[in-house]
Amino acid sequence: MPADREIIDAALEKARELGADVAGAVPAGRLVDCPSAVAEGACGSPADRGTYIVLGLSHGPEHPELDLWEEGRGTPGDRILAGIGRNLARWLSECYGISARVVPYQVEDGGIYLKDAACIAGIGRMGRNNLVIVPRYGPRVRFRAVWVDLDHPAEGLPGPALPCAGCEGYCTRACPMGAFETGLYSRERCLARMNADKAAGKERIDHCRACELACPTRD
Repeated sequence: MPADREIIDAALEKARELGADVAGAVPAGRLVDCPSAVAEGACGSPADRGTYIVLGLSHGPEHPELDLWEEGRGTPGDRILAGIGRNLARWLSECYGISARVVPYQVEDGGIYLKDAACIAGIGRMGRNNLVIVPRYGPRVRFRAVWVDLDHPAEGLPGPALPCAGCEGYCTRACPMGAFETGLYSRERCLARMNADKAAGKERIDHCRACELACPTRD
């Protein structure tokens, strides 16, 4: 039986083969008190053992349909990621007898802080627009995770250089909701338009992507 680290490395390669554009791994225990959890006074991971395989899928501007949200179904992009996660979990079970499961998207449903997980896994760094800036893809990446019953070494993983150094702040200036007016990101203002669309009963709602599409980081 290969060592846990070898299986994790194989799983990351398999994730990309299954369709993920980026993938990384982070010990579950590292997310229990991750920055977002501390800020919200919550627990950042329902598990304190095992490893999360973080999956990322590029949502380029040429595919706006990936971000169309529907009640009870989420977005097409998230469904693709969940499918990749299920296939990866099945592969781990069939090839190695390893227990694995797709993690719910929402933290309140048992999920994790995916942006924190992506940063700690070394996939990218948090940008000024409160999105993960990923090399080659910029902030145009969505994430999902799979928990696997494997131990991952808890060493600090190096991330790419600070992504927004020297930038003129195109993202914050592009926001139509004033989510950065105080100098800090306001989740309430960011989601105001989408929440209004939901309250109006719209069946398909497009996420506002002004800040991420204004980011000069390109593929």
